[in-house]
Parts: sequence; C-alpha cells; structure tokens
Amino acid sequence: MSDKSAQSPMPAAPKPMNVTQARHPKLVNRDKEMIPTVLVKAMFMLALTTVALVSYAVLTDRPLTGVPQQAPEVASRVLVLDGDNKGAVTVRNEEGAVIVDHGADTAGFLSVVWRSMNRTRMLAGVPETDPLRLVEFENGRLAIFDDQTGWSVELGSFGRENRATFAAFLSE
Repeated sequence: MSDKSAQSPMPAAPKPMNVTQARHPKLVNRDKEMIPTVLVKAMFMLALTTVALVSYAVLTDRPLTGVPQQAPEVASRVLVLDGDNKGAVTVRNEEGAVIVDHGADTAGFLSVVWRSMNRTRMLAGVPETDPLRLVEFENGRLAIFDDQTGWSVELGSFGRENRATFAAFLSE
C-alpha cells in the first residue's frame, strides 16, 4: 500500500485564460506590474530631492524668488465685482454705479477673477460684495487686493489683454 503522506502534492491547476489572455500570453505577466519598479523609485527620489531642497532653502534663509518687486502705488481704485455662477459679471465703483456689465458670453477673464475672489470670500465668510482695491504700481505692476481675506492677484501674469481689461478701470 502506498502512504498518502508520502505522495507529492498535486500542483495547482493553471488559472483559465480568457480569449485576450490566450492571444497575448506576454500581457498576462506584464499586467501584474503596471508601474515599473524603476519609475516608482524615481518618483520617491524626486520627492526626497524636493524635500531636501526646500529644507536647505528654509534652513539657510534663502530669499524668496518669484515675488513681485515692491514699488510705490501710482494709482488705485476701489471696485466691487458682482457676478453669478453662469459667468456674468458687473463691475461697480465704490458708490455703486455700474462701470461695466458683462453677460456670461463676454465676461471672460473678469469672470475668472470673480470666481476666484468669490471662492476665497466664501471660505473666509466675507460678503462677496465687499470692495476690492485695484492698484497700479510705479514699476508697471497691476494687482487686485482683497483686504478682507488677504487674497490678491497679479494681473500682469495673465497676459496683456487681461491686464488691459482691468487697467481700463483706472481711467474710467
């Protein structure tokens, strides 16, 4: 008689393949490791390098770069932006008189600025109809400041046409 414990265990039956796997057997093993190990290691090295560079900059008190140059104000104006979620924006002066009223199809960059300002104000619990300051600086910078939330936007960063849209409010 043969002893059952002395018999070698039977190998597991191979997993049945579907039609696609049968046509492309190389893909069966490849799909088990979709992200190559080298790429994962490279991503971790990039993250560690970034942390090291930032730590070095903080520890050595490296000055900030990409920060707008300080300059005296040349002109400023108080504006109130009022809009809706469809994209229409009305710009008013501090007395409430309408400077410009754009529908959703013509508001463009005004709508983008209004949505950004509105989101920041919503998070801070500040009414969306509080005034903003549009400021032109001696060095040519043009920026909008929300003194209620600390939000600001450098309008020159969005191209000449978008900057000109707001620069026109200083002369009106």
